[in-house]
Amino acid sequence: QVQLVESGGGLVQPGGSLTLSCAASRSVFSLNAMGWYRQAPGKQRELVAAITVGGITNYADSVKGRFSISRDSAKNTVYLQMNILKPEDTAVYYCNALYRRENYWGQGTQVTVSS
Repeated sequence: QVQLVESGGGLVQPGGSLTLSCAASRSVFSLNAMGWYRQAPGKQRELVAAITVGGITNYADSVKGRFSISRDSAKNTVYLQMNILKPEDTAVYYCNALYRRENYWGQGTQVTVSS
């Protein structure tokens, strides 16, 4: 079992920045991968960024160059640094962990980009 707790969402103006955090109940190095997904109203959930246990990262084309995923093993926490935010980044962001072939999800945190 893996519990994930997200924080850091909120309202930000276009061009602004936010950092999301996801605290895991297990060591990040015990998880096959961790990532961030998002779901906008009326749309399917999509992968935003992911990082494997070996440190390999992957990003959606729409966020490359603007978002960065990282981890702090001492805190069992994964971060999503989001820069140059656009209105189309507005969504509920979910933390995900892959552990022993099972996917675990956080409760989600709302990110709204609006002037």
